[in-house]
Amino acid sequence: MVTSAPFFMSVSMAQSSHLTNSDLLLAAEDLCVIRQGRHLLDRVSMRIHRGEHITLIGPNGAGKTLLLKVLLGIVPPDGGMVQRRAGLRVGYMPQRLHLSPLMPMTVDYFLQLAFPVEQTTRVEVLELTDTLALRHRSLHELSGGEMQRVLLARALLREPDLLLLDEPGQNMDVSSQLALYERVRQIQHARGCGVLMVSHDLHFVMRQTDQVLCLYHHICCSGRPQEIIENRAFADVFGPRIAEVMGYYHHQHSHTHEHVSPHDCREHQ
Repeated sequence: MVTSAPFFMSVSMAQSSHLTNSDLLLAAEDLCVIRQGRHLLDRVSMRIHRGEHITLIGPNGAGKTLLLKVLLGIVPPDGGMVQRRAGLRVGYMPQRLHLSPLMPMTVDYFLQLAFPVEQTTRVEVLELTDTLALRHRSLHELSGGEMQRVLLARALLREPDLLLLDEPGQNMDVSSQLALYERVRQIQHARGCGVLMVSHDLHFVMRQTDQVLCLYHHICCSGRPQEIIENRAFADVFGPRIAEVMGYYHHQHSHTHEHVSPHDCREHQ
């Protein structure tokens, strides 16, 4: 799905408004989603700027995919609001795509159906995602990793200002995951787009992202990767053993990479 229609969502009767800060792409304030008396999202607030890479982490069932759907306007919130910059183009890569075996189609035709653009544009996104060789292959013949790269190509069709990626590295081996995350980072730098990515791959997250949001129905903590690892809320969500392993990993990793400067990490009750 690629969406460009502006949206503004609130339980109140507030009028629609757009963000005026040219670098601020999207802002969510106090988002709540309630089902059967239970808060699946509880006062979630966040901002995404141009050129910023934010990764959303959390255990299964924490509300990560639900949050993306609220930001896209697929699921209306029961409270709070989402604002976006006027004319914002969003590219969405879903966690999975269910294909009917009764509807075979090639990669090229799949991209044409997603959004009708010039052939040169389709070729460009296929090259960017290393899928040009798959152009005339049937979607049903693709491996899981190949399909993920095709979904990324689809998300890039409209040259989005903001990429929303839901578990893009699933169904890939470790080397393919690393290549995909590095490719996303290169695309982000080349095009200046913002990226919000859901991921379980904590080691890759700590290497490739600018900011991390730890979600467990509410934002437990947020900040730069090193600060998240050292935050007690991270250990509360993932367990002390994971926090210990990630802390050791980052210490070893920092010997060969630039130091990450401190940044305030806020905890939400």
